[in-house]
Amino acid sequence: MVLLSLRPIEALLRNPSSLIIPPAEFTLSSYQQVLASTAAGGQGFGRFIANSAVVAVSAVIISLIVAVPGAYAIARLPFFGHRQVNALFLAAYLFPAIVMAIPLFVLFTRVGLRGSLVGLILVYIAQTVPVAIYMLRNYLDTVPVAVEEAGLVDGLTRIGVLRRISLPLVMPSIMATGLFIFMIAWNEFLFALLFLVERRESWTVSLGLSQLSGSAEIPTTVLMAGSVVLTLPILILFFSTERLLTGGLTAGAEKG
Repeated sequence: MVLLSLRPIEALLRNPSSLIIPPAEFTLSSYQQVLASTAAGGQGFGRFIANSAVVAVSAVIISLIVAVPGAYAIARLPFFGHRQVNALFLAAYLFPAIVMAIPLFVLFTRVGLRGSLVGLILVYIAQTVPVAIYMLRNYLDTVPVAVEEAGLVDGLTRIGVLRRISLPLVMPSIMATGLFIFMIAWNEFLFALLFLVERRESWTVSLGLSQLSGSAEIPTTVLMAGSVVLTLPILILFFSTERLLTGGLTAGAEKG
């Protein structure tokens, strides 16, 4: 994919099986065409990247703000039915996303959120909060209750215990959950297509890439450049936080 995006289309057609790029053929013109605005003759992916970043970062921040106290309450506070909460959260994922597509389309049309990034952010929050609570609850279960009780004895409130004791201990797990939410929001296509297709200036990267792949006029090199642009941020985030991510994902398996 990367090799194809760095060659001119003429060279690719002459020798499509070559895995080596001669220095004379190396070019970034496909990336320039992908990232340039439509007014400049490009595909507008620069705007799409900004839209995807706004949506993904907003979904991560708001989902964690909701999920962290929710997971802590489920893990530590006794209430009727708290043992069945995990099953209720996971039950939401038994139904395919398309089941909610038509009701959400009608609702967002009536309230004026169709074509808006705000509406898409709300959908992603609703999608990711249940699984985030499920993941974080397992991580919080690894924090010794005795440590929190010592904080309560020292005069901390429940909020103080969460902020000063529990959050620092599970921060790698919170970061791992945030990265998971980011990947969902960055790569999601169905609801982006449903709500944003009528407004090109609000498109996300996944929607823009779909438009490239569905056009016979777009050169293969440009399509590959768009694929790299979609994939690269996730790869950078993953490799830059690999150790933190590995520690966070394994923390929930260590109980007791």
